[in-house]
Order: sequence, then C-alpha cells, then structure tokens
Amino acid sequence: MEAREFLSMPLEEAMSTQRAIRRFKPDPVDDELVLHLIALALKAPTGGNAQNWEFIIVKDTWVKARLAALNRQAWRIYREISRRGAMPQADKSTLRMLEAADWLAEHLQETPVLVVACLKGLIPPWPPFASASLYASIFPSVQNLLLAARAAEVGAVLTTLPAWSRFLARRALGLPFNVTPYAVVPLGWPIGRYGPTRRRPVEEVVSLDRYGNRAFRSKRNSG
Repeated sequence: MEAREFLSMPLEEAMSTQRAIRRFKPDPVDDELVLHLIALALKAPTGGNAQNWEFIIVKDTWVKARLAALNRQAWRIYREISRRGAMPQADKSTLRMLEAADWLAEHLQETPVLVVACLKGLIPPWPPFASASLYASIFPSVQNLLLAARAAEVGAVLTTLPAWSRFLARRALGLPFNVTPYAVVPLGWPIGRYGPTRRRPVEEVVSLDRYGNRAFRSKRNSG
C-alpha cells in the first residue's frame, strides 16, 4: 500500500485522538512511509521561510543505542525529581504515563525508527527571544510529523531527553557544529492504541484580555 493511502483521516479526528505512544512493536516501518511523513512535516511554516530543517532518520543499531543511553541518563534524573515531588500524589493516568516512559527508556534502542529533528544555523546567544524563536522553526514541523503519524496509525511521541547534551548527540549523529538537534521522535507500530484524549475544558484555560478573566466559563455555564 502506498504511503498516501494511509492518510485519509480527517484532521479534527487526528488532532482529537492524538496521544503520546511510547511502546512499539519491533516490526519495521517502511522507508517510503517514513519519508512521506517527513515530507508532510516540511509543509509546516518556518521563521522567515528559512526552511532550515534537517531530519536524521536513525535505523543503525549503534546510533540508536547511543541516543538511548543519553535518554536513560536524562530520564533517571527526571524520574527521581518526579518521585520526590509530584509522584506521591500522582493520579492513575500520570502513573500510567510514567510507566510507559520507563518502558520507552528501557527499549528506545529497539524502536524501529528514530527521527531526529534539527535546525541548521548557529544559535544566537543573545537576546533570549532570538534563540527562543528558533523553536518556532522546528516544532511546527514536529507537530506535523506527529499528526501525520497519527493519521497513518504509526505510533509516535515527542521527546527531547536524548538531546539533553547537544555535544554528545551531535557526536553520535555525526552532526557538524552548525546543525543542532532539538527533538527525537520514535516511530513504530504501536503496542496499544490511539484514542480520544481527556483535556481540561477550553473555558478553564482561556482568559479574556487579562489573565484570570475566565469570561468564557461564565458564558458557557449560563448558556
């Protein structure tokens, strides 16, 4: 089946049922499908239309193992902070998420494909908004990739932990100094399923004009 035949899902359905998939079957994902998902990622807007993306498709066992080791190092620290902080009060959904993240940390090197999203160009050290604006050139494309994966029923999740040390991630991937890794997206056929996600009601997170003015909440309640 051609890659395009996987992608007939309506956009609203893909957006409302997208979730982080962290457990993957070992079955390979076809190169043509992966390339098509990245081609859709490239349709995202980018700052100044620079189109300065670089995507690394990682299938090599050694490279995956190096990224997995970096991920485990960062995850152990994050997990310990979670355990000492919010973990004792965590609800069931949070506990399930942490268990899935534990699984991913132990099995990342077994994921069929890792897609590393990078930007080409030097990172300006100052002012802060200049470096922050770089995220606007890479994460819209990553979200496109995640939505395309959802529509194709391919499991995917955004993680930044394998790139916590840009020096070590660059060395593992053979990146030059002017190409910076920002995110890693594991891709594979999911263990488990996509489905509707539970989120806070929109009127509880939207303010009108000034923070805290929950005007839309009162309108909905009165309606």
